[in-house]
Amino acid sequence: MDESNSIQLFEDRKIRTAWDEEQEEWYFSVVDVIAVLTDSSNPTDYLKKMRKRDEQLASYLGTNCPQVAMMGATGKKRKVLAATAEQILRIIQSIPSPKAEPFKLWLAQVGRERIEETIDPEQAIDRALETYQKKGYDTDWIHQRLLSIRVRNELTDEWQERGVQQGKEYAILTDEITKAWSGMTTRQYKKLKGLKKENLRDNMSTMEIVLNMLAEATTTELSKAHQPEGFSESQKIARRGGSYAGQVRQDIEKDTGRPVITSQNAAQLNAVVVDMIESVAETEKPDNDENK
Repeated sequence: MDESNSIQLFEDRKIRTAWDEEQEEWYFSVVDVIAVLTDSSNPTDYLKKMRKRDEQLASYLGTNCPQVAMMGATGKKRKVLAATAEQILRIIQSIPSPKAEPFKLWLAQVGRERIEETIDPEQAIDRALETYQKKGYDTDWIHQRLLSIRVRNELTDEWQERGVQQGKEYAILTDEITKAWSGMTTRQYKKLKGLKKENLRDNMSTMEIVLNMLAEATTTELSKAHQPEGFSESQKIARRGGSYAGQVRQDIEKDTGRPVITSQNAAQLNAVVVDMIESVAETEKPDNDENK
């Protein structure tokens, strides 16, 4: 694991984190999260008791949570139990603490919203619009971004029709399209913009989003016209679809004398678990004089 270690703060308490470049995942020290949410003087012992009390949790930790090298109190790195954002949320469900309760309520709310979106997909669009507005995005940019989501969904629907497997194969085809129009893989593009877990499209300029949409929409049309069978043939179509947008990019750059692709990104989003914890905790505070 290629780790880049850092410290996140929650209520002035340290939570050690490590970024896995290969997996593109943040890992959080499980003991540190437990210490923050339980105020235990011995979070390591608290975790042991949790595992004994909850056999399913113990099995989950053993199967899913790796040991990751992080900086200890002595200034030396040592391996500690670590978890991704998804895994931390699972662990929180087993913490019988008042501080953990807001996150359990938040998980229930998210579950309800996902069910509602399955029944009425338009609600997902409304929530996305509201989220981007809260993050301060320009209205015109938001409209382009929502359109890009529709274009992307049409492409993935077409891939499904062609027998492409969701997950790794989708990611490879996306990489082919991105590289063909931008000259970079998705990972290289994110690195240029200084991104880690953040969504690349959320950090694109209007022109970048438009060209990415052109590449994906063209790939969809080519696939419908030529009806490739399976992943290998769809990969060739993806390269061709991206290349048309790549040619447009080159023409624009030649005419304007400046690059379309920029290293600029949106304001860093609160996408890591610690930031999410702070925002949820804040919304759950009682409205009394002490908190005004």
